[in-house]
Amino acid sequence: MTDKTERRDFLRIGALGLAGGALLAGTTAIPTARQAAAQAATASKLREVLDRGHLIVGTGSTNAPWHFENDKGELVGMDITMAQILAKGLFDDPTKVEFVRQDPAARIPNVNTGKVDITIQFMTMSANRAQLVNFSRPYYVEGVALLTLPGTDGKNFDQLLAAGKDARVSILQNVDAEAGVHMVLPMSQVMQLDTQANVIQALDSHRVDAAAVDLSTVRWMVAQAPNKYADSSKTWQSMLYGAAMRQGDLDWLTFVNTTFEIAMFGHENELFDKAFKEYFGDTPTARKTGFPAH
Repeated sequence: MTDKTERRDFLRIGALGLAGGALLAGTTAIPTARQAAAQAATASKLREVLDRGHLIVGTGSTNAPWHFENDKGELVGMDITMAQILAKGLFDDPTKVEFVRQDPAARIPNVNTGKVDITIQFMTMSANRAQLVNFSRPYYVEGVALLTLPGTDGKNFDQLLAAGKDARVSILQNVDAEAGVHMVLPMSQVMQLDTQANVIQALDSHRVDAAAVDLSTVRWMVAQAPNKYADSSKTWQSMLYGAAMRQGDLDWLTFVNTTFEIAMFGHENELFDKAFKEYFGDTPTARKTGFPAH
């Protein structure tokens, strides 16, 4: 019996069913750590998921590189990998996940009504949202970046900055769009467009010199088509992505955080590193032994 299997078996045992009858009436036997854990937190989502035998995750299906369908119709992406990392921690099997495809507006309601165990859907952490859900530790630092074209004069940020008022940048239309671009390219011409596809199409057709999009989008597109797109190497306006859980369950929150920590900084890096390379075209920094530095 593996250590993880033994741990799950003990967690499934109720307070009156300790393994092997180790605590009999009238004895002074001290329970093991696993036996004591089996009596604790009986209402925790962690116990519920273990008893059910699979994890239920709310996510999307239309936003590469976070959650989308591959050529086989399979749901893939970095959010999907984070869910698989949790399933592996729970059951030693990354496939034991049921995905509930949900609209972004349902990310918090579906957690709080119990429709899903956790939402992993490129959700930006904020103080306002943290009043409604518990967030896991961040698993990605998002930001705004500039997608450019290789082989052009404006393919890197210094060239765009030097171009001054001749630099043209497309961005998704919103109230702060122009001010956001002018934070880093104060003299540039800003073209606001109605969809992300049109923002990138303006770059493809050379109507602009750069497209201001999410950093993850830049890395994804450059990783998929390095001969077609380039990264200007400029990012700004950092945001944190975290998984969302219902409040009031410290055991579940702690388990999720611990599992993410192990995958990102500990000894079980295979799933995380493979996905990071595939979706962002980069290799995570090597983990160094010694005092923690993350």
